[in-house]
Amino acid sequence: MGNKNLRLAKRAKRDEFYTQLRDIENELKHYKSHFRNKVVYCNCDDPKVSNFFHYFSYNFEELGLKKLITTCYKNRNVDIFSLHKEPERAAYIEYTGDKNDNRRPDPEEVEVNYLEGDGDFRSRECIELLKDADIVVTNPPFSLFREYLAQLIKYDKNFLIIGNKNAIKYKEVFPLIENSKVWLGMRSVKEFEVPNGNRAKATFCCQRNKWFQKFGNVGWFTNLSHSRRNEELILTKKYTPDEFPHYDNYDAIEVSKVKDIPKNWGGVYGCSYYFHG
Repeated sequence: MGNKNLRLAKRAKRDEFYTQLRDIENELKHYKSHFRNKVVYCNCDDPKVSNFFHYFSYNFEELGLKKLITTCYKNRNVDIFSLHKEPERAAYIEYTGDKNDNRRPDPEEVEVNYLEGDGDFRSRECIELLKDADIVVTNPPFSLFREYLAQLIKYDKNFLIIGNKNAIKYKEVFPLIENSKVWLGMRSVKEFEVPNGNRAKATFCCQRNKWFQKFGNVGWFTNLSHSRRNEELILTKKYTPDEFPHYDNYDAIEVSKVKDIPKNWGGVYGCSYYFHG
């Protein structure tokens, strides 16, 4: 059902899937050393509901950030601090840290600036903000993942983004993986909060009083180094023709799991998501 939901989301372009704070915390804890004195840009985020904005603003000093920027599409109300009442205007929000030592983003510490365009990540204004950023962290629209990733590569940005792991097989994405320009992060993301108008496939959680939709095969894509990226594999299996059959149309063997790579095989083999380690 999870992969079916992904296909339906892509077909209908229902891209409002809000990442939960716990998923952000569980992934970002592996990259803290990358963020010191960096400008972080979240360019697909409604700060009113974005847990990315919440995470980075409340951990600004701990991470040692230089600046946090988020951009919001024009049909989203950016009035997260009851300062502005213009939901039809696109905006970008800047936060440069705590000024009154209460370790949280207060209204007077958050700068709201309006954009001339619609706030789309492909717009001229958002690209200019992207150029000034060091690291991009967000959950981009599933339906625009190819285009979104291509933009990050074009402007040579470090990034940590969420996407469908099936993107590994896209003709635009696989060469990036093959050339070590992109790899998977540490964890998967199993569940997203959805707005009330986008709950056809969602389940209501009484305990949290919100709607959530489960997905299979969703995770993090990045070009930031992490501990598993250079982890040495300890191989224990030995090659046997019965356990590792040859492909009919290619001179290689099939290995179903990374941990089962035979230590005494010196040729080519096929193994799903091997680039992860």
